[in-house]
Amino acid sequence: MGGGRQRPGGRPESVGGVRVALGVISGVLAIALAAVLVDRFVLGAEWWQVRHTVTGEAVAPQRDVGPPPGPLAVSWERTTRIHHGAVAGYDGIAYAVAQGQVVTASGSGLEVHDARTGAGRWSYRRSGWTLLGWAATRSRLLGYFERDGDRGQRLVIAFDALSGGLLWQREGPRPAAVSRTTLRWPAGSDVLLTTDDDRRTLFGVSAVTGNRVWRLPLPRGCRLFEGGSRPSGGREDLAALALDCAGKARHSRLLAVEPGAGTVAWDRPLGSEESPEVSMLDGVTLVSDGTALRAFDEDGDQFGVWKGDGVCGDAMCPGVLRSGRLLVVYHPDGAERGATRMESVRVPSGRVEWGRDVPAYAALAEAGGQVFALRPRLSGRLLPAGVDIIDPAGGDAASAPAPISVNLDLPGPGPWLAAAGGLLYAAVPQAAPRPDGAARLVALRGGLAGDGPAELGGVPAADWPDACDLLEEQDLAAARVDRHTAVPARASAGPVRLPRPVSCRYEASDKDDELDDLEEDAEEEPDASASADPGESAGPGEEGDEDGGVERTVGDFTVSVRWVGRTEHVASELLDALQATQAKARKRRDIGADEAYEIGPAAGMIALRVGRYVVVVEADRPPGVAARLARSVAYRLHHPS
Repeated sequence: MGGGRQRPGGRPESVGGVRVALGVISGVLAIALAAVLVDRFVLGAEWWQVRHTVTGEAVAPQRDVGPPPGPLAVSWERTTRIHHGAVAGYDGIAYAVAQGQVVTASGSGLEVHDARTGAGRWSYRRSGWTLLGWAATRSRLLGYFERDGDRGQRLVIAFDALSGGLLWQREGPRPAAVSRTTLRWPAGSDVLLTTDDDRRTLFGVSAVTGNRVWRLPLPRGCRLFEGGSRPSGGREDLAALALDCAGKARHSRLLAVEPGAGTVAWDRPLGSEESPEVSMLDGVTLVSDGTALRAFDEDGDQFGVWKGDGVCGDAMCPGVLRSGRLLVVYHPDGAERGATRMESVRVPSGRVEWGRDVPAYAALAEAGGQVFALRPRLSGRLLPAGVDIIDPAGGDAASAPAPISVNLDLPGPGPWLAAAGGLLYAAVPQAAPRPDGAARLVALRGGLAGDGPAELGGVPAADWPDACDLLEEQDLAAARVDRHTAVPARASAGPVRLPRPVSCRYEASDKDDELDDLEEDAEEEPDASASADPGESAGPGEEGDEDGGVERTVGDFTVSVRWVGRTEHVASELLDALQATQAKARKRRDIGADEAYEIGPAAGMIALRVGRYVVVVEADRPPGVAARLARSVAYRLHHPS
């Protein structure tokens, strides 16, 4: 009589083995199922990776008007940090003003504020994903997200523009083109423009349902540019996209499409194989392709061309359209470096009505029949940025200071300007918060007129001190720089010429003797953090060193009155704006000023405020001399003779 071997307890060994195997399989299946459930309901769940706020409060549209001519004051401001996602180059921050709201789009997501007050209305952020594109069409706002580390996972989400309510979301669609500068994705007539992985076909996707509504093959041998600073542009009834086309010679083309119908409105060749910069106004399309700036009218006819490989510099030429006039700012071909010109061109005739040399305007906006232009500096020797209000009919301009500082050398988003509801909206890059920086959005309103000219923010010109009087002979002797010669420099703000020098450069008259002295007794400046009393300052003739010795300065140095505010608060805002645009800025509490910052990698530049006065002292060597001179300047401003 046969049978299987028995384990102790009478259980057959073969049955036990089967059960063990089944247990192992069950365990594996359980782990796999748990992994799937974790990925779906935890890692992929909306509840933990999405931060979405909505609003039910109404908002009223704004009138098409900017602030009146005159001084400007800050109404409200917001700072948005730069988001460095997994995709290099898409770290821009973009803005738009519409329907009484200000939209801020960055890699972090979307934020929408009340355009009048700056109060938050709604927002959307998605952890582990980066916003790489956004679109607005009619009453809808849409965001395009990619998962960090996996560009194959794409998500398009549609929102109600006013409430922020989620309308729909779809996996997979790929925008036809996204600007790295503005993150703007072309859309119009409630249709989004998308493409396939080969970028050879254009699709229309309904912004209402998320469903595909039309298909349009691109011309043979052409594909959409994969990326670029600004490879596309759009408005409700027309979108223009740059094409990279092969042939006898590789070249670029511009394709204009009607989003609602999915039909080609016009198609034009360009003069270069590079990805062009495209900017669309209401009835005009501007294209810069590295060889020229071209302007096309509604029918695709070219009515203006400005030739030159540097005609737009490193960014798109600013332009606005008002009352049938195109106002464009460009660098004339063959002109000296930095030369900038503005022209008014009639559409569609192309006739130039007027042209004049202008500052290097960083951005333009139009509202209420006026054109607003942002200049990085009100004047070369003064600190604030400037805003010019330009008459589009004749080109006459009135200037006013803007309580912001512009540093065009900073990476990240460039300056931006818009006007509506009696406000002027300006966005400028910042180095702070460090190390990645941010963009600062400021809503400006008309400020108090004051007793002085608008070009000086309402401050009388007589209130400006003489920069060469801020250091007296005993201050120079104490710092052993009395052999320097003062060279004054004056400045103007628009038509207003300041009566006293705003800058005083001290040039060494005997550098050989001073170099010998430097080698003998140069000493290091005590660290700012070692000050026993942050509010204590050294008066004229006091050095703050234990042995009373100071370094001799061989180099030249400069004292500049960068601004006089109408109030101490205005001056403080401007000093804060200056330090926020510097890659290296450290607060100094040992200067004796109301506020002071050390700017730059070395202690060669001190920016300080005493009362309404903002002054900058610059001295490259030896270390510490700028701080000593700044202490004397602060003392003189506190104790005017």
